[in-house]
This record gives sequence, C-alpha cells and structure tokens, in this order.
Amino acid sequence: MATARQGWAAALLMTATALGGTLAHAAEAPKDTLVIVSEMGPNGLDTMLPTANDHSRMVNWQAYDRLISSPEKTLPDGTISYDAKKFIPELAESWEISDDKKTYIFHIRKDATFHDGAPVTAKDVKWSFDRAIAAGGFPAVQMAAGSLISPDQFSVVDDHTFKMTFEKPNKLTMPDLVVPVPAIVNSELAKKHATAADPWALEWTSHNDCGGGAFKVETWTPGQQTVFTRFDEWKSGPLPKLKKVIYRQIASPGTRRALLEKGDVDISVGLPPKDYAELAKAGKVNVIGVPIQNDLVFVDMNVKMPPFDNPKVRQAISYALPYKEILSSALYGRATPMYDGDPAKPYDATWPVPIKHGTDLAKAKALLAEAGFPNGFKTTLSFDLSEATTREPTAILIQESLKKIGVDVTIEKVPGSNWFAQMASKTMPMVIAEFYGWLDYPEYFFFWNYDGANNSVFDTMNYQNATMDKYIEAARFAPDEKAYTGDLQDMVDLAMSDLPRIPLYRRYADYAMQKNVKGFEYWFHIHPDFRKLYKE
Repeated sequence: MATARQGWAAALLMTATALGGTLAHAAEAPKDTLVIVSEMGPNGLDTMLPTANDHSRMVNWQAYDRLISSPEKTLPDGTISYDAKKFIPELAESWEISDDKKTYIFHIRKDATFHDGAPVTAKDVKWSFDRAIAAGGFPAVQMAAGSLISPDQFSVVDDHTFKMTFEKPNKLTMPDLVVPVPAIVNSELAKKHATAADPWALEWTSHNDCGGGAFKVETWTPGQQTVFTRFDEWKSGPLPKLKKVIYRQIASPGTRRALLEKGDVDISVGLPPKDYAELAKAGKVNVIGVPIQNDLVFVDMNVKMPPFDNPKVRQAISYALPYKEILSSALYGRATPMYDGDPAKPYDATWPVPIKHGTDLAKAKALLAEAGFPNGFKTTLSFDLSEATTREPTAILIQESLKKIGVDVTIEKVPGSNWFAQMASKTMPMVIAEFYGWLDYPEYFFFWNYDGANNSVFDTMNYQNATMDKYIEAARFAPDEKAYTGDLQDMVDLAMSDLPRIPLYRRYADYAMQKNVKGFEYWFHIHPDFRKLYKE
C-alpha cells in the first residue's frame, strides 16, 4: 500500500517539463527528504565499468563504504571541506602501519553489515580490492596510484582483520583508500550473479546495489532519476538525518534554476556559471563555490602531430589565447585564473601553477614566424559536447583569437558518449579539457596526465618524456620533504617549459541550495555528500 511519502515522490516525477517552458508546481518535500536536480545522472551503478560516468562515482560514494574516510576542516571563506591529509575510521574501526610503512593492518567493524543483512568480513575487502585491480582501465590505474597493484599484496588474517603489504612506502596509499574505487562490495551476493564471461559480476552490479553504505539505491531510472533511502543499520559513521534523497535529471538549466527559485527542489547542481553568479548576487538561495582541488581546465596540443611537435608553435598558441575573455565571458568569474603569473619568480613547487603571461598577439606572431609558420596554419580544436555550456564559448573565443595570428581553427564538438574514446585515441590536434585529481597531491595529477608509461586517457597532449617519468616516480616515493619538493620543482619546470598543455583556469565546484539546507561538505569528487546534509 502506497504511503503519503511514496505518493509525494511519485508526484515529483511530474514536477517539471520543458515543453512550452511550463512548470507544474510540486508540494514541498518532507524535512527528511532531499531533492537534487542535475543535468546529468549515473549511466550505471558500478564505477568499475569502463563506460561508467562521473555520476556512477556519486552513487558509489553514497551506497558503498570504504575502509577509511577523512575528517572535515573549515576553508578560509567558512565553507566546510574534507581534510585531504588526515584519516578517520569508516568500515575499518582502527589500523596499524609498520614503522617502515610497508605493512598495513585494518580491523573491520564487527557490527557492520551489507544492505541485504550479510556481515561484512575481511574476505569481502580482499575480494573487492582484487576486483578493482582485475577491472583494469581507470580503476586499476587509480589503485596503482597508491601502489595497490597485485592481489598478492592483500590477505585475510581473520574474519575482521585485513592486511596489505608493499615493496616500498607510498605516501598516496592512505588517501587512495578514501576514493570511490576501493569500495567494499558484498562479495557473496555479487558472486551469485557472476558468470564465466563476467567473473566479477560487473554487469549485474552496474544495475543493482551491492553495497553497505549509508544509503541504499531504492530505484534507478536511467536518464530520469535515482532514489536513495537511508540504510538504518549503517554503523560506519553517524546515521544520516535524511531518510530519502531523490536525484533527478532535468536537461534544461532554465528549468532547474526555476525549480530551485520556486522552492520545489532543495539543491541544483551543474547550472551554468552565469546562473550561479546571478543567484549569488540575488541572495534568495545559498550559493557555495569552491575552487576544485588539484583542478585545471586547459588547452592540450598533441605533441606528436605537426605543427604541435614544434615547441615554438606551442609557445605561440599560449600567447594567443584570450585568457581574460574566457574567464569573464564563458565562466562569469566562477573560476581561479591560471595566467599572468609573475615572470620574475620561479614556478612554485606545487600544482597547478599559472603560466607567466597573458595574451600577447605580437609575441605569438613572432614565435610562429620563428617556428616557420609566418602565415599560420589550419588545425582542429575539440571539446566534450556534454560540457558545451562553458567549453563552446571558450572554443569560439579561442578560434577568434587564433585567427588574428593566422591560425585557422575548425571546432569539433565531440558527443559526450564518445569523448573518452576520442581522448584514448590520441588523434585530436588540440583539445579543451579538464582534469581534477581525487588525491590532492601534485604528483598524482602528473601520474595521470604526464606519465608516459601510463599512456593515460587523460594525456590528450600525447606527451611522453622519460625525464618527466623519472621526476614523477621520484616524487611519489621521495624519502623526505626536501627531496620531494625538489622533485616537484623539476616536474613543474619541465611541464611549463615543454608546454604541451596550456593552463586556462581552475574551475569552481558550484552548488545552489535552499537556505534551510545545512551540513554541506566539499569533497574531491565534487558531488554532495548525502550523509552530512540535512534540512532545518
């Protein structure tokens, strides 16, 4: 028999329609129910599949536990954020690390259960870690960032004790345990749905909840909405105040903004920067904007394709980009500039760093002439169509500016469904793209983007440099702070002198919410954490 809340949730399905720009008014959600609207949603419920999108990570974060988590801290503007350098218990109630940092032992909560009531054991932890490595692709590389590379490293001491061993210490091991990939899966339930062709049940878990996190996936309607309900037996942290979260997909940003302003939804994510700027100025709802950690939006040039194999051409492009116009016209100021750095100072041993100049068309023309292209050349600039709100105006501004130095740019709009395949093909001459590191360490960004040995999908500059690889490896395993800082300095200096990638800006993670929504906490994955949110 349907309850009043179920009836309300069903009615919400008719909250908005883009037809004719009309809106049907929805009743206010109960206090223990949160409604979030977004343009995008999960294309599956398991982050291990190669096709999994960023919103699959959002599902993972709410529905699965990890061994450990991070505490919160307060940013200078008063926003609450997680603390990337500290760790607290989640599924593991305690742990020990050997003096040489080569052995980690985790003690699993004895009262923890999965959503189906099965107890969580160390066997589930080992199976989950083995599975993440076996998945290959993005999950395996993410595990490798923390030196989690072989099932032989993982062992079950007893039902509630899990052990990891390493050949050498890696400072990224602990932070790598906080991210969505090493989430703990209900191994016995998953194995019931495994097949010879799919021994890790990836197909089944992509459509079914197999976790033990603070929220269960009650229903998932691809392209429409995902409904989460609180798991009342959750023991890995304080029980959330919310009992239900409805995460709805609505394509029209105008509709999403109107629903928020009318009070029909609680949070709107993924609005255009212009909307966040206007909402913040109006002050009727709360707007939180956090510069995304370890983030960079950039222009990549494929260094293995002429003319971008010529360093002077890459330098010329860097002087021709319309940095200020991009920040004001495409981002409406909702970003941190990554240009006009101080040319008198060396680059800092951190990342990202601003390039040491702005737009200088005369300098760009001179460099092109030195490179042997006094009359310019023709090329293609590609971007992900699912990010068209900011990337398309950015591409047009770049096209117009480069035309002034004789570079004829054709803009290629790549459908979002094909974007990762296009990135992996490394066939695009120029690209507008973004990377933000889940782990807030410069060498993690470089590991994913500049390490030629990885051949990472994010290396759309097709950059391979043995010297850079050596610097990255040294930074990851530096024995002390002095050596680490020196390795970072070497990495940054080489990246900015070779310049296969031109920094543009560091994007804000923006969120607009009703004033009665409290408990927001910024996390590296930039999705709202349902566990902390509540309504007054």
